[in-house]
Amino acid sequence: MDRQAVRHVFDQIAASLSLKGDNPFRIRAFENAARVIAEYPGDLDEAIRSGALTKTPGIGRGTLEIAREVATTGHSSFLDELREQVPPGLVEMLRVPGLGVSKVRRIHDVLQIDSLADLEEAAADGRLAGLPQFGAKTAEKVRKGITALRRAVEFRLFHHARAEAETLRRALATEPGVERVEIAGSVRRCCEIIRDVDLVVQHAPGAAAALVQRLGETPRVTEFVGKEGAVTLRFDSGLVADVFLATAADFGTTLVRATGSVAHLRQLEARGFDPHHSVPTEADVYRSVGIPLIAPELREGLGEIEAAREGRLPVLVEQQDLKGFLHCHTNYSDGSTTIAQWAEAARAAGYAWIGITDHSGSASYAGGLKAGDVPRQHGEIDAVNARADGIRVLKGVEADILADGTLDYGPDVLDRFDFVIGSIHSGFGMNAEEMTARMLRAIDDPRLTILGHPTGRMLLTREPYPLDLDCVLTAAAARRVAVEVNADPHRLDLDWRMVRRARDLGVTISLGADAHSVAGMANVSIGIGVARKGWLTAADILNTRDAAGMLAFARERRGP
Repeated sequence: MDRQAVRHVFDQIAASLSLKGDNPFRIRAFENAARVIAEYPGDLDEAIRSGALTKTPGIGRGTLEIAREVATTGHSSFLDELREQVPPGLVEMLRVPGLGVSKVRRIHDVLQIDSLADLEEAAADGRLAGLPQFGAKTAEKVRKGITALRRAVEFRLFHHARAEAETLRRALATEPGVERVEIAGSVRRCCEIIRDVDLVVQHAPGAAAALVQRLGETPRVTEFVGKEGAVTLRFDSGLVADVFLATAADFGTTLVRATGSVAHLRQLEARGFDPHHSVPTEADVYRSVGIPLIAPELREGLGEIEAAREGRLPVLVEQQDLKGFLHCHTNYSDGSTTIAQWAEAARAAGYAWIGITDHSGSASYAGGLKAGDVPRQHGEIDAVNARADGIRVLKGVEADILADGTLDYGPDVLDRFDFVIGSIHSGFGMNAEEMTARMLRAIDDPRLTILGHPTGRMLLTREPYPLDLDCVLTAAAARRVAVEVNADPHRLDLDWRMVRRARDLGVTISLGADAHSVAGMANVSIGIGVARKGWLTAADILNTRDAAGMLAFARERRGP
């Protein structure tokens, strides 16, 4: 079953109810159900069939029945009814950055617009800018947002592409005559946006012709193009897969060719790499041109070959290097997991400590933790620590960086926490000078430990806010503020290109899962890919330290 299809139904239901002005708690229930479905760690088909899904917080009998209907029929009758009440184009308009329910309603009521096409036309001809509280900047932002949505059909987020590539890899591995299948291309390089997926199939001698024929008969393939040594498959989902065929003798050559960027391969060829010469392993390929094996994440043609030649390749961080799990939300704000559940999950995953970071009070959009509730939360953390074995829970918070650059709560409350992540969640309309000043003031606060998702981007839906990022990173290095690589696959912020720049400036990097449930712990592997792509070693990352080291880092900023 396609869990993304089920999640999409719940998202559409929540959006439709929002546009109707339905009960906020009911809307939130469907939003939570969508997230639970997307992050469910086990066999979703079995959990729906047996009803075990209702044991997961956020799923009740009603949402289970909707999930069953979607799994069985491919649609939801409840959503079908809502679509009679709410134009589906309005729900699509909600996906445009900057357009919330109230603005979409105003556009519909005043301009009688109920589709993205009409909205794009209104943004171009001045009608949208003429609405109260809109203006030319909003109209231009809407126009760019619609363009980004169209690109989303062509591009996929990394975690979606990786999942699709892995599904295809497993299917190919069962084909007669197939000896080995490896994912290659931009997925193997851990790129954040993927246009198509690449796989290398090692086949038995004489099996290629029959294999190609079977690939052309693959279910859900709408287009098949065969060429020398490879086939291209286009699926009805829009996924495009390039499958490269190899024997054991030339598997290394083929995997190198199918993995590296164009720039990387050109630089390899300049050193004598022959893409037509049969070499069995990747290590042998790189050895043949006089350099050690280069990790797939680094193969972008950005100095990695020179570093390999000069013996300067970093020993890249591995997931097992992490001692602490950072950036997670509990049921004290917008998470679905208790503190005790987080502690047990972190212990079971092999972490020595976990930093709880619920949203601060001003984050009403996320049920932010009120200042008056902080003592109760901290008392619960103390109780968990008193009985926990093999795990320590640290008291953290994700405090909003307010418009003037101050941190939410203020000094008296912030001083009660072990560490503070500061993040921007509102006020994105500032210009670069204003946003940079806002960031720099936050960095100057000695209570700030980590700067969270520093550019505010949401991949394929929201561009980074304007910011002099180099200035911010330089200040973070000087003030010894860590900067986050947010591993939420919709963010992956800091961008891997700037991760390398931050490393060169001496910035400590915090790897944060931004998890709202235990299933969100899987984000860490994606964040590790970003860190490796940014040339990071274990020494560059804050949560490779033990709990004492983490606490010392935070206390050093606060002073005596």
